[in-house]
Amino acid sequence: MGRIAKYYREYGVRIVRGFMQYVWDDQGRRYVDCNTNHGVVFLGHANPKIAEAVKRQLEEVWAVPLNFSTPARERFIEEFSKLLPAKFGIVFLQNTGTEAVEVAIKIAKKVTKRPTIVAFTNSFHGRTMGSLSITWNEKYRKAFEPLYPHVRFGKFNVAAEVDKVVGEDTCCVVVEPIQGEGGVNPATPEFLKALREETQRKGALLIIDEVQTGFGRTGAVWAFQKYGVEPDIFTAGKPVAGGLPIGLAVAKEEFGDVFEPGEHGSTFAGNAVVMAAAAAASRLLREEDVPAKAERAGAELAKALAETGSRLAVRVKGMGLMLGLELRVKADQFIQPLLDRGVMALTAGVNTLRFLPPYMISKEDVEVVHGAVSEVLKKAEAP
Repeated sequence: MGRIAKYYREYGVRIVRGFMQYVWDDQGRRYVDCNTNHGVVFLGHANPKIAEAVKRQLEEVWAVPLNFSTPARERFIEEFSKLLPAKFGIVFLQNTGTEAVEVAIKIAKKVTKRPTIVAFTNSFHGRTMGSLSITWNEKYRKAFEPLYPHVRFGKFNVAAEVDKVVGEDTCCVVVEPIQGEGGVNPATPEFLKALREETQRKGALLIIDEVQTGFGRTGAVWAFQKYGVEPDIFTAGKPVAGGLPIGLAVAKEEFGDVFEPGEHGSTFAGNAVVMAAAAAASRLLREEDVPAKAERAGAELAKALAETGSRLAVRVKGMGLMLGLELRVKADQFIQPLLDRGVMALTAGVNTLRFLPPYMISKEDVEVVHGAVSEVLKKAEAP
């Protein structure tokens, strides 16, 4: 009998059901989900409004190539467009965040006809070969080198050096408004503004990677809106289809229809079932004012994480419901003890516990998370 290849750490928990902010294992134990499949289930497990749309679509049609139009795709673009800032109207449908980054880079290379991509220390943009080339951490890259050679890494959040790293050979600058995998590190307004000014000066495109930050999690629909900085292209993914696979690159009109037939494509992009889920998710985000709820819940969770009383805790980082608790020790040692106390979390970088709960996390859930985190840190302090 075959088996699934192992390239993720396993925790010995078998999840059999999920609803909104909770999941249950095969022993009937309930967990507050602050992992949400690396941020994918921001709108909740089996959210009824999304589940109903998926069920309806399953009875109609599932997979139709992009050569043909479908009502599901039309409904998605109608709803999703209501979440887009002015000037952004061209949506490239993909299946994952890393694919969204790849197509954004391809747009920049075709438009500018330049070779060099600029990225930053502690960045994470995906694991396919192009996006891996602009991912900083050696542990993701080393086994697969040589990668795309025309990449320059600048120092994240060092605005004074932006003019040195963005050159006349730069096709695009790719940056996360909050680095997720790299440690939940928010960009400073000065840094993003410097990137915007320098890319405009040098004729390069600014690509903001919103795969984890976007779609309401940080307290705005798109995190770049909090900075008052507008990119040329931004990427989205994780929560946009409520948990089904999706990736998007969203471009300003002038960078829209740049590909000739055959220069880009995707077999599964625009899948009708995924489109139905994404249309329902986009409508839900707007009608329930999800970003505002994430802002409020995030403030409560950040306050609770800051009050663990542990000398191992350094500070709380992030925005909205994308939060990290920076520690003085390695963070991965606490994932299993948190699971044992009914909380699913994940790490970021080496020494940060990351919390990415759904937007409907309650005050009672926050208390559970606070109690579990306080307990495991206190236990680690003991001699």
